[in-house]
Amino acid sequence: MKSHYYSQHAAALRTELGHTLSRDQLVAFHAKDATRHMVIAARQFAILALATWALMAIANPLIWIPLAFVQGFTVFNFTVLLHEVVHHTIFDHRRPVAERVFGWLYAVPSGISASQFTRWHLDHHAELGSDEDDPKRHHLSPKVNARWFKLLYCSPALFPIYFRAARKESATYPAALQQRIAFERKVSMAAHLAVLALIWTLAGSGAALRAYIVPVFFIFPIAFTLNRLGQHYDIDPTDTAKWGTLMRGHWFWDFAFLNSNYHLEHHYFSGVPFYRLPELQRALAPFYERHRMRWQNYSGLVYGWLVQNHAPHTNWAAAEENRDAAAAPAGAGAVDLARSDSTLHPR
Repeated sequence: MKSHYYSQHAAALRTELGHTLSRDQLVAFHAKDATRHMVIAARQFAILALATWALMAIANPLIWIPLAFVQGFTVFNFTVLLHEVVHHTIFDHRRPVAERVFGWLYAVPSGISASQFTRWHLDHHAELGSDEDDPKRHHLSPKVNARWFKLLYCSPALFPIYFRAARKESATYPAALQQRIAFERKVSMAAHLAVLALIWTLAGSGAALRAYIVPVFFIFPIAFTLNRLGQHYDIDPTDTAKWGTLMRGHWFWDFAFLNSNYHLEHHYFSGVPFYRLPELQRALAPFYERHRMRWQNYSGLVYGWLVQNHAPHTNWAAAEENRDAAAAPAGAGAVDLARSDSTLHPR
């Protein structure tokens, strides 16, 4: 049984957020535009198709390596589109059959089970802040705070790490749901093997390496890990408003991650479609200023994660301050105090 940890701790936050935005703003932000969603989804499928074709045809590394990054990030972004299905943000009203079709459509390119992703992600929302009940934190976050171990998440090792985490969590699900998840995984795996075999047959092993193996097994993990860094790794566990990382919007990352870099805003208002999240962030600027929240970007996250070796789900700013204080020379505090005293009482 889950504890609904977030609801137990976020009542005051939700009240404040509800007062920060007007009713008209809330209605506008929650408006769904199915056509807009489908245009973006069609664009992603077009990018996937064109990148695949180009990677099969072009062997020049100056061209195919950047294209492999485009391909890998595009494959990852189908999980973002699936995420929209999970939160029912495609259509104005619930459409179970259509949503089930879109769930399959988005889950297969990213190689996962739509049912597993749905249960996992909704549990993550309900149990945010809990070390035990949030499946992302409990099963997937690195338990070894070492740089070599963190780098495994940016490599093909991500796949056994992820599927081991998913298997552990799904073992707690009802038997019928476990069976559906197993079936969906088999379909996704069969689809991926068929695509790999088709590329290999039509264009050879080199094309298969460029168009499938490198993007899926080497670039996808980078996209996955980078995106995850911007979710809940640099937080303040003592303040519910800061249980997510506040990422500064940027046109490049907005496009590269389909606005999933606005993860904090998504947790505040999970019913807002992804294409409205940048505007929502701008509207919440006074709230962020009032709470003196720390803005992050991906370069800062990578530096803090790998260079400074901060632990996940902790306050990185506080850790940096403690580290600086510990590294200060003996007597520095007394000198600073003397300087302060001389400023207050000049001789």
